[in-house]
Amino acid sequence: MSDRIASEKLRSKIMSADEAAQFVNHGDKVGMSGFTGAGYPKALPTAIANRAKEAHSAGNDYAIDLFTGASTAPDCDGVLAEADAIRWRMPYASDPIMRNKINSGSMGYSDIHLSHSGQQVEEGFFGQLNVAVIEVTRITEEGYIIPSSSVGNNVEWLNAAEKVILEVNSWQSADLEGMHDIWSVPALPNRIAVPINKPGDRIGKTYIEFDTDKVVAVVETNTADRNAPFKPVDDISKKIAGNFLDFLESEVAAGRLSYDGYIMQSGVGNVPNAVMAGLLESKFENIQAYTEVIQDGMVDLIDAGKMTVASATSFSLSPEYAEKMNNEAKRYRESIILRPQQISNHPEVIRRVGLIATNGLIEADIYGNVNSTNVSGSRVMNGIGGSGDFTRNGYISSFITPSEAKGGAISAIVPFASHIDHTEHDVMVVISEYGYADLRGLAPRERVAKMIALAHPDYRPLLEEYYERATSGDNKYMQTPHDLATAFDFHINLAKTGSMKG
Repeated sequence: MSDRIASEKLRSKIMSADEAAQFVNHGDKVGMSGFTGAGYPKALPTAIANRAKEAHSAGNDYAIDLFTGASTAPDCDGVLAEADAIRWRMPYASDPIMRNKINSGSMGYSDIHLSHSGQQVEEGFFGQLNVAVIEVTRITEEGYIIPSSSVGNNVEWLNAAEKVILEVNSWQSADLEGMHDIWSVPALPNRIAVPINKPGDRIGKTYIEFDTDKVVAVVETNTADRNAPFKPVDDISKKIAGNFLDFLESEVAAGRLSYDGYIMQSGVGNVPNAVMAGLLESKFENIQAYTEVIQDGMVDLIDAGKMTVASATSFSLSPEYAEKMNNEAKRYRESIILRPQQISNHPEVIRRVGLIATNGLIEADIYGNVNSTNVSGSRVMNGIGGSGDFTRNGYISSFITPSEAKGGAISAIVPFASHIDHTEHDVMVVISEYGYADLRGLAPRERVAKMIALAHPDYRPLLEEYYERATSGDNKYMQTPHDLATAFDFHINLAKTGSMKG
């Protein structure tokens, strides 16, 4: 790998992952690269997990506090959680083993907006960051590092950490070099405007500069990212995508959107990919993305000439598309830009470029409050991620969801959201397979019929019955009427019977 590690100084630090893990001590605060299963360290997590298992078997304590960009993978979050090697975690987690540890109370978790997370660590909100473990594609002669398939919080971790461990992954395409745009937000109180006016603006460098004296170890790997296949697009996803496109058409008809130059942000998943498949056949041209992740659907739009530029902080690709990206990164870097997540999710830039934000949800209530993180208010699924960054600051904020889950046992539309991540003040449009509810300019009670119309027909009578109860009887306050005695009956029924229907 001499061509991947060109710095003589850092080449002298090459060692095994087990040797490098000796620099990570019990109680350390560790910042790792990684965002939606891309660009995370492949070897150190297992080596750290093995240290934890050895310590625990000897009756000793060993656990770290873990900071990342977003979710990682089973061979990072999963192995560390399984070994009880994590005391506390932020800002976003999707691994099922880790989720169970969090929900059982055996692991602490802070759900933090992605745009906030890097700054909060740099400013010392959580104490000193002891170690940064960063995957890179290449180390230059000068000691600059070329990020791999995500940037995430790498810049902030490198700045804040006392020690740095680099993993150089030869699986990552060398042609990713040139795709990145590294620009750092100046430290307080010397902030300036982020000089991005359009999604395609490049404002920084293609590499990360940092203090190479911090490097204590360099580890060589050749391991693929966690690239999970997307499920085949089903009829419900197609209907949701069609309703989303109908909403876009209504914006064109109203003169608020053009067929030329639509700027999008999209959450991750099968429904967003279905939306992008619909855009392939739409009238929209010269589509741009200012978002968090590059998904299969965006690659298809680029290939079809429908999308001119996609700016993000990471990939989230299927195995087939990851191979395609590795083989053709030199071509794709002409239209894809990977930035630090403090820039990709920056509220100032999101507001400036005028994007339409589209994210998923767990449930929404009849007044338009959205829960995107916690089932029945207590059981965390993943975290808020960057949805808050884009929802609050986008030109238009929208949420897409199937009307029900678990074979009809769970309704996505409920009387009162059991946890609220996005308030009625930030939610403009909600879309299910039954249509879209445009909530803009409506008083709370005017939203109710529109929201109930998005619910599965089996749940509509129950929602109407609840609203009738909330607006009658002794309730004399009519701005946002609730019957508090029965507001969570859907969730109580689910806990008691396994179905919100009771």
